[in-house]
Order: sequence, then structure tokens, then C-alpha cells
Amino acid sequence: MTIVTHEAGAPSGAAPSSGRPAAEPAIVTRGLTKRFRGGQVAVDALDLSVPRGSVFGFLGPNGSGKTTTIRMLLGLVAPTSGEHALLGLPLAEALPRVGALVEGPAFYPYLSGEANLRRFDAADPTAPAATVRRRVGEALDRVGLTAAAGKRYRNYSLGMRQRLAIAAALLGPRELLILDEPTNGLDPQGTREVRTLVKEIAAEGTTVFVSSHLLAEVEQMCTHAAIMRAGRLVTQGTIASLSGGQAVRVRIETPDAAAAVAVLTALGLPDVRTVGPAGPAGPVAPDVRTAGPAEETGTEVTRPGGRGTEVTAELGGHAPERINAALVGEGVPVRGFTVVRPSLEDVFVGLTGEGFDVDG
Repeated sequence: MTIVTHEAGAPSGAAPSSGRPAAEPAIVTRGLTKRFRGGQVAVDALDLSVPRGSVFGFLGPNGSGKTTTIRMLLGLVAPTSGEHALLGLPLAEALPRVGALVEGPAFYPYLSGEANLRRFDAADPTAPAATVRRRVGEALDRVGLTAAAGKRYRNYSLGMRQRLAIAAALLGPRELLILDEPTNGLDPQGTREVRTLVKEIAAEGTTVFVSSHLLAEVEQMCTHAAIMRAGRLVTQGTIASLSGGQAVRVRIETPDAAAAVAVLTALGLPDVRTVGPAGPAGPVAPDVRTAGPAEETGTEVTRPGGRGTEVTAELGGHAPERINAALVGEGVPVRGFTVVRPSLEDVFVGLTGEGFDVDG
């Protein structure tokens, strides 16, 4: 692996290449740090490993160091210290294999999508002029914009504009695609379009590294994630492993919280809590005793009318349907029953003790 090494006060350099094993990560950083004048530390000793073939979510509140990290990876900002590698190659060799969208797209509004891509392609000294038509056509087709190729950019929807930006990043063969907040400012339809596109690109074999401050978006789109806070890495891993570190809980809504607590405690469920008033009534289920098996998520059974108080407990190894049957058997009126698996937000709060402030 070729690592680009940086030392404070010294110019950056690259070590000789030692080959690229197939399983080598697409991105590696070791102690990567950026300190600006005045002492502000934007990124602090970042150790990151992005597996090849993954959709890797780089997650954190605004101002947590995500964009600065991306700029260092792409050679747009010089790190203060530390080292990094893209695709196991010297940066100059890696960059032609990397597509990137950093801090939003910039296109000529009066030109068509196709004409804009031609100008992007012309700016690439490694792109053969003889095959520009094919490259632009393939990029437009890959993002689903062939039918809108002749349409002026100013008439594109937000989702179409973001897809065109991704097309610009895909004008050549790319092993790695780096996207900085690709769904930022998009409406739900545009967000779905970009999310679907990212999954399709990854399915074709390209590693996708996507930064975001939207927890739910990363959960839906990514296979792996790293969480940043105030310039430091909090945790990283697969989405399943990150969420798996938090306990699955059962949530019961009932007007008789004391009786529910007694039943859950008698069953041996850990961490039984009375949370507070339950929310508004949800859909009516035909049978409150039909809660699904423990591995199912979001299982919810509700009854009409006021929902009373919310009681929660760790599920542990207990089957939800047996918990529900025990409650009903003891005469506890169950008006809501939900199995709740932890989200990335739960992971963030559990690791930092803070809420995820997307405006931070």
C-alpha cells in the first residue's frame, strides 16, 4: 500500500508502491490531522478504513470535520500531520480513478446537461477527445438523465441537478466515488433519486464514500459508517455492528403502568422504565397477541382510544409475543406494543451523551 505521509512543517510525499492486494481498503487514514492558523483543530488524529465495495457513510453534525477530511483525501487541503492512501496508490495515480462531488455542483445554467458535461470532460487532460461523446452519453445514462440531456440546466429539478453532478464525477472509469453531502437541500423525491443512484453505482462495483449529517439517510443508504464529532472519530464499522452495540427494547403503552412494570419485572426483563405519557393512538390491529418474533423490528400493535403511559424494557432473549401474552393474562390493558431496535442516533447519543445537532 502506498501511503501519503505528512509531518508538521514538512512537505507531503509518497512512499514507493508495494502493490495493491485485492482486499486492501479503498481509503485509509492514520493520524490524519488538520490544524488551522490560530490553533483551531478541524480534524484530530483520524484513523479511518473504508472497505472496497462498500457504501461508506461519513457521518457527523455540520462542522465536525467531514468536508475538511474529504479535501485532505483529494489533495485540495494539505494535512498538518498524519498519512492517508486512496486505492493503495500515490495520490497522482489514484485521482484519475476517483470521482468526487465536493460542496455541491456548479454548472452553467444556460447550457444543457450534455453541454455542461462536455465542458467538464474537456477540463480533464487525461480524457481522449475522440471518445467524449461516448463518455458523456454513458455518464448521462448511468444517472438516468439521457432523456433530459438536451434540457437546460436551469430547468432541472434539484434531484436532476444532483444526479448531473454525480454524472460529472463518473465521466471516466471510477473505482472510488466521494460525495460530500449529496442529498443536502433536496426534497424527498430528490433524496430518493440520489439514494437509489448511489446504491446502483455501488452494485456495479464502485466504492462510494458519502458524507452526511442525516442519520436516517445513512442508515438507509450505507453498508458501513463512521461517526465524527468535533473533528474526532467516535466510532466506525458496519451499520449492523454499530446498531448492534445498543440493546433492543420493548415499548408498551398502557393506562396501568404500575401493573405493566410488575409483569415485566416478574418476567426478568432488564432495565424496566416508566417513560411518560404515550403518543396519539395509531392504527388498530386485529389481535393484540399477534406480536412477531424477536428478530422482527418495528412490530407494533395498538388499540383505539387514549394510550396512557409508556413503559419500556430491554428485550433480552424474550419473545415479544410471550411478553404481550403475559401482560394480557395479568389483565394489563395493552394499547401499544412495539419492538424498537436502536438507530444510529441512539448509537451517537449512547457514545457521546449528546443529541445529534444537525445545525452544529
